[in-house]
Amino acid sequence: MEFETVLLEKENHIATVTINRPDSHNSFTKRMLEEFAYLWKAISDDDDIHCVVLRAAKGKAFSTGADVKVTQQEGQSLMHDNLWSARDPGDLLGPKHNRCWKPVICAVHGLAGGGAFYWINESDIVICSEDAAFFDPHVTYGMTAALEPIGATYRMPLGDVLRMTLLGNDERISAYTALRIGLVTEVVENDRLWERAHELAVKIAAKPPAAIQGSVRAIWESLDQPRQIALQTGLKYCLLGNPVGIAQVDRWSLMGQGKIPYEMR
Repeated sequence: MEFETVLLEKENHIATVTINRPDSHNSFTKRMLEEFAYLWKAISDDDDIHCVVLRAAKGKAFSTGADVKVTQQEGQSLMHDNLWSARDPGDLLGPKHNRCWKPVICAVHGLAGGGAFYWINESDIVICSEDAAFFDPHVTYGMTAALEPIGATYRMPLGDVLRMTLLGNDERISAYTALRIGLVTEVVENDRLWERAHELAVKIAAKPPAAIQGSVRAIWESLDQPRQIALQTGLKYCLLGNPVGIAQVDRWSLMGQGKIPYEMR
């Protein structure tokens, strides 16, 4: 697929994905949905990719959600025309709905509203710049806010999700409030955002990919399971994945760096 709405770069086991519609606040269209669905499968199938950095073209916004103007002008619907085949179109945007277990570092700048949470909710590490502002405008425009905020309850306290949802366009979550409530794990200076995301990706990509991807899958799948079943499934993943992951470790390199204790050598 030739990408029109995203940029993809691959280097040193890291895939850098850039949402690339800056003139439209990086909002998504039907074309972008199709490209991300293809993209996540391609990344999942490429064993040379160990980690993903997800970011957006520089400008005022990381993303403001769906591009309503394009869908209205072109008479497009993001939903499938057949009601009984319909699914949440946002499912195509996120890695986990597309069963991609490569770790994703999401770097958020500027405005991140509504549908932007499809990416944020399914990323493994979310960092943001000081100018980041998170919000969900659905109710302001008379639309039920359900899918994005439900996903956000796995990252934020319920009270904060409800406040964001019910206040709509009238309030935004600042970068440091996002850090306090756990929506992001780090706030960096605006001009350091991409650099910092890449620094984290380098550290993750250097680790055995079987161990990293098995951990990502086990933890995310546990969210849909009762505790005991999640633990039993996790044990199976350890038994399956550890022999592969341990074999991928460069033990001599780690010993040279002093990262393996003497008694384990």
